[in-house]
Amino acid sequence: MARQHVHNRRAGRGGSGSVWISYSDMMAALVLMFVLFLVMNLHNYNSILQKKQDELDQQAIQLNLKQTQLDEQEGVLIILQGQLDEQQVKLDQLQIDLDNQKEQLDQQTIILIGKQQELDEANAKLAAKETELNTLQLQLAAQQELFDAKTRELDSLVGVRTQIIQQLSSALKAANLDAQVDPNTGDIVLSSTVFFETNSYAIKAEGQQLLQRFLPVYLDVLLRDEYADYLGEIIVEGHTDSTGTYINNLKLSQNRALTVVEYCLQIVRPEQRPLLQSILTAKGRSSSDLIYDEFGNEDKNASRRVEFKFSLKDAEMIDEMNRIINMTGGSGTSAE
Repeated sequence: MARQHVHNRRAGRGGSGSVWISYSDMMAALVLMFVLFLVMNLHNYNSILQKKQDELDQQAIQLNLKQTQLDEQEGVLIILQGQLDEQQVKLDQLQIDLDNQKEQLDQQTIILIGKQQELDEANAKLAAKETELNTLQLQLAAQQELFDAKTRELDSLVGVRTQIIQQLSSALKAANLDAQVDPNTGDIVLSSTVFFETNSYAIKAEGQQLLQRFLPVYLDVLLRDEYADYLGEIIVEGHTDSTGTYINNLKLSQNRALTVVEYCLQIVRPEQRPLLQSILTAKGRSSSDLIYDEFGNEDKNASRRVEFKFSLKDAEMIDEMNRIINMTGGSGTSAE
């Protein structure tokens, strides 16, 4: 009807009115089109807006889900953080313990170094001791070799002494001389009463006769060529009893021994005298070596005596080696 109304107006107004109507229609059409365009754009915008809203709602849901997950993860992280804190505390304690152990280890290392130094010093001392011991062992081996040689020499000398004692005993017995030979030492004891009056050192005739019979037999054994390398000394010892002072008895015993020696040198065969002078000696013992009976009382007659003794060369060494051998049971080494 509008169009009809417009058409009517256009028809009634004539020509100028037609132009105006056409312009109005065109404007109306443009407005209509603009409105339609706006409507369409609004519709499209609403559609897009709705779509965006839907997307935003969907994203909001997803964000809520994500937030929920984040909250859950945050809770887990809090738990893990607590566990981590606990582990950190433990680690801190372990670090403290480790530091303490390291400090102790450092101290023990210092102590160990000191002990090692002490051990090194001890090893050095031990090496020195071992060297010293080796040296001592070499010296001991040399001394043992010398001892063995001396032992063999001792055995030889002991054998010589034993042989001399046996020959002296046999010779004196064959000569019907009442003189006892000590089976261990070879000492021969002659009673002083046969030689001297009391308090006198002049040899009686009886004593001179005894010496004249005894001395040749005695020297024939000791001065044999086979003993020349062994015989060291012949000793005449004078002994008294305990009556009187020690000094008086010493002088008396010395004078008696000297008188016997002098007489022996007078009666010895001339060819024996030079050798006898080089080995014969006198010794007074005073009352220092008394003889006692079985009851422990002094036997004065037995104490007053003259003894003929002989020693072999190196007698002191022989006595010492005898002492050592007696101590060790003849093994040649010191007892443990």
